[in-house]
Amino acid sequence: MKAEIIAVGTEILLGQINNTNTTFLAEELAGLGMEVYYQSVVGDNPKRLEEVLSLADQRSDLIVLCGGLGPTEDDLTKQVTAKHVKEELVFDEKGYQNLLTFFEKRERTMTENNRLQALVFKDGESLQNSTGLAVGIFHQSENGPSYLLLPGPPNELKPMFFNEAIPLLKHHFQQDEQLISRVLRFYGIGESELVTKLADLIKQQTNPTLASYAKPSEVTLRLTVNTLDEVEGKQKLDYLEKEILTRVGDFFYGYGENNSLANVVVDLLKENQQTVSAAESLTAGGFQALLGSIPDASSVYPGGFVTYSEETKVQFLGIDATLLKKYGTVSKECAEAMALQAQQLAGSDFGLSFTGVAGPDSLEGKKAGTVWIAIATKHHVESYLYHFTRDRNYVRNSAVMAGLDLLRRKLIK
Repeated sequence: MKAEIIAVGTEILLGQINNTNTTFLAEELAGLGMEVYYQSVVGDNPKRLEEVLSLADQRSDLIVLCGGLGPTEDDLTKQVTAKHVKEELVFDEKGYQNLLTFFEKRERTMTENNRLQALVFKDGESLQNSTGLAVGIFHQSENGPSYLLLPGPPNELKPMFFNEAIPLLKHHFQQDEQLISRVLRFYGIGESELVTKLADLIKQQTNPTLASYAKPSEVTLRLTVNTLDEVEGKQKLDYLEKEILTRVGDFFYGYGENNSLANVVVDLLKENQQTVSAAESLTAGGFQALLGSIPDASSVYPGGFVTYSEETKVQFLGIDATLLKKYGTVSKECAEAMALQAQQLAGSDFGLSFTGVAGPDSLEGKKAGTVWIAIATKHHVESYLYHFTRDRNYVRNSAVMAGLDLLRRKLIK
């Protein structure tokens, strides 16, 4: 089956937002056995959108459009596509009730243009929006291609695709063969080094296949097998995974496209019934904010400290001022004192600290990118020196990731 993705939005053409939806959809459709042959971006212009739809009709079996389902004048995807496939637009009752409930709860008056978000094709299938208001649409022609219309915001598109579109696509496009995918996640190794260590597996791959994807501060491998038998397919993936982990298993931390190092750390803390607190300087609370973004993190994270200046390290954490004068804030001694105090003051099992130079300028004679991270328990403390490069935010994010991985390694021991 040939699939095509059309991202609609002038803001994408102008580079005002990144087109992450197309990347997401291409990967997920491939996992369903639907190969994406074409991708395009078109602005909020009815004439140009019609031209793109006419071209897609001639070459694709499934056309996926994302964006342009909202209530504003430039949200024309639904209207243009309906005219293109000669479909009447009608109100979806469930979607309309969702709109009414939304505005009633907020005690706001619903304007007329908001009603547009509940319009669907009369002979199409509705896809409900669990995180927004715009209803999605699936339309299957007798002789032409099928159309899938999804909202533009990723926080609406992804849940709709997983919860509504995938079951619908599997129902309408049943195939004897199936693609089974498995995503392996790695931290602490770059993509170039990873593919070098797996070069022979990549070169010789047939079925299953593996492909690497560079993510911010980490790398993922997608293993995919085409099979008629699910059990046999999973066995092939197991064999390939075992061979991969024999070579680069030290950097492997978990599975799943939507997983993260923070998720894994929180899960390990829960399993071990342990807690962590932190004292942060250059990361300015970034580590703790990331922990707090994980559901139920409060069960393993009681709280912590952000001590950006020398004075707050003394006042908030009770670190001896003479130690800071002697060794400086960008030092092993400062990092270890911060970690110990965070652990003791919060009464947690682990205390983690971050101190260093985010840049762009040097500090205390230390160049930008110099970072000390320490980890403390009730009986022991140890510290690690890192040298990160690139810009200020990259240094800070890299420090947070390094701290998470350090804690993960302690937990799996």
